Amino acid sequence: MEADETVVDGRNRRWEKHRARRRTELVDATLRAIRRHGASVGMDDIAAVAGTSKTVFYRHFTDRAGLYDAVAERVNSNIIGDVAGAVGNVDEVVAFAEGPDTDAAWSPRQLLASAIDAYLRLVEDDPEVYRFIVNAPLVPLSERTDTGDAASGVSQSVGRQVGVLITTALQATGKDTTPGATWGHAVVGMVRAAADEWLREGAESSGTSRETLREHLTKLIWGGLSATWPDVDRRPAKEVLE
Repeated sequence: MEADETVVDGRNRRWEKHRARRRTELVDATLRAIRRHGASVGMDDIAAVAGTSKTVFYRHFTDRAGLYDAVAERVNSNIIGDVAGAVGNVDEVVAFAEGPDTDAAWSPRQLLASAIDAYLRLVEDDPEVYRFIVNAPLVPLSERTDTGDAASGVSQSVGRQVGVLITTALQATGKDTTPGATWGHAVVGMVRAAADEWLREGAESSGTSRETLREHLTKLIWGGLSATWPDVDRRPAKEVLE
């Protein structure tokens, strides 16, 4: 590589890092604006919180849909991180299927409950951000996905993660793994629908706590999934959730 090409390449890398850092800062500012002004926050308020202009946002995200996608990706990563922390240790699933003398710390039901809890925590702890992701008031209808569901990407990602858990359990117990992916998305769809209604009614102030809603959903979902693991009641459950 010629010396001048090396210089240009180095400048390009520094510019890309600068753009990535700036995008991160603008997403951070957007989240602060959502929490301060609510899910229906407009671009003027977002720019004011960021201490810059709307032009700068459009330069980095092209349009409002691009900014929404960046915020959704951040929230998606946070949820996936929490869900992955709950269900990502597939060794626990395999160990539980191997017999009562294994050292699996979490029962399958507890893994399911923890995954549900990870989703509900976002609704409870960051309701305006959740409303922003689900309702996407910033994005014109003409710029949304074909289904009109702006939050479908987040739900699909979480559904895939839960599907991995279920598929692993089916495989560990010698069962047909074909339904795993479908069941993963079905579980997330159920949790999301219940979470949306819970938030509409006021979340914790509705009289139903997150813990209660988690248990209601776990009971309903587990009733269908318990056949995935044989003899799930063969030993006492270990309390791992707060």
